[in-house]
Amino acid sequence: MFNYGWEKADARAAARIGAMIGVPARANMLAAMAGGHALTATELAMHAGVTPQTASSYLKKTMDANFIAVEKQGRHRYYRLADPRVGDVLEPLAQLIPDGPVVHRKPSKILSELRESRMCYDHLAGVLGVALADALRKEGFVTEDDQDFHTTEAGAAFFVGLGIDLGQLKEKRRHFARRCLDWSERRPHVGGTLGAALADKFIKNGWIERVTDTRKVILTNQGRSALKAKLSITA
Repeated sequence: MFNYGWEKADARAAARIGAMIGVPARANMLAAMAGGHALTATELAMHAGVTPQTASSYLKKTMDANFIAVEKQGRHRYYRLADPRVGDVLEPLAQLIPDGPVVHRKPSKILSELRESRMCYDHLAGVLGVALADALRKEGFVTEDDQDFHTTEAGAAFFVGLGIDLGQLKEKRRHFARRCLDWSERRPHVGGTLGAALADKFIKNGWIERVTDTRKVILTNQGRSALKAKLSITA
């Protein structure tokens, strides 16, 4: 019998995750929070298409499983993913769904826009995120293995030039540069602390802008010029 490196603890963890996201409404709420925003129970109920009472029940279960956390501000309670690592594993799960034609449905405008550029919790995804990963490889700034990207000496200088402290990122309790498989492009973008730092730097530099209440981001004219100059990315 083949083992594939799995232990009983791994199987129990996989079963726990499967049970949590196996209910479509709960999966929809987690997907909404994967955009990196903290949302109210009412907002999450709308995302899931369930009553507020049902949403409250689902939120309690996901909190008990340590998938999400709650923050109180006055009379309001805001729910978010408990840890960036939860966001890191949600998007690649879509890769388990086999490719196939969608019957009697055309891609929605929202999905088409998300495919172009979006946030995967706190890092860039979609066409833009994959283009960034491709450019970093092509320029020799990163190498990769089956799970992670690794910075080269030239890459370290490049990231420091952007104002990113690699040493500080590597000290965090999270993958440094996770090779995060993109659900729409079926190719990897840069996740982990490095991916988050890049997205944060792009936002602060005015290279990308987040669209309110969505996962979508917009590449600005300034960002288009900067990415072309620094990484030869044409978008």
